[in-house]
Amino acid sequence: MRKLFLTFFYTGLAPKAPGTFGTIAGAIAALPIIYYFPPTTLFLACVLLTLIAIREIDKEESRSGIHDASEIVIDEVAGIWLALSISSGTWIQIILTIIFFRFFDIYKPSIIGRVDKSAKGGLSVMGDDLLAGVFAAICSGGIYQLLLYFSIIN
Repeated sequence: MRKLFLTFFYTGLAPKAPGTFGTIAGAIAALPIIYYFPPTTLFLACVLLTLIAIREIDKEESRSGIHDASEIVIDEVAGIWLALSISSGTWIQIILTIIFFRFFDIYKPSIIGRVDKSAKGGLSVMGDDLLAGVFAAICSGGIYQLLLYFSIIN
């Protein structure tokens, strides 16, 4: 059951780019929540998911001895849920948010990389992705506003 959760229904077992598959699966799972409920619902789901994931990642790391195994993608799911709860008003924002999230999650600039390296256990695994989600939402919202300002989109 833990493996099902941590790999987000086994999307983390993809042979290549499991983080990208986890992000896309997380975004797809978020779409009905975004469509039918206010953004706070997705935000609160992200908080709950994060709290459970930190504990389960700690248990899995103790069991396996591996820190931040590539098949664990629940962190990507929480990160993209946080990003989408902040910036998901239109399809353009959703797509921009996913692209920016993957960028920040892969390259880990600034404080994202420091959290990834300095924190331990589940907090480290989840923390960098949550920060990547915040950065992605800010960039997505900013780019979207620029597109609106210059009348590139309506």
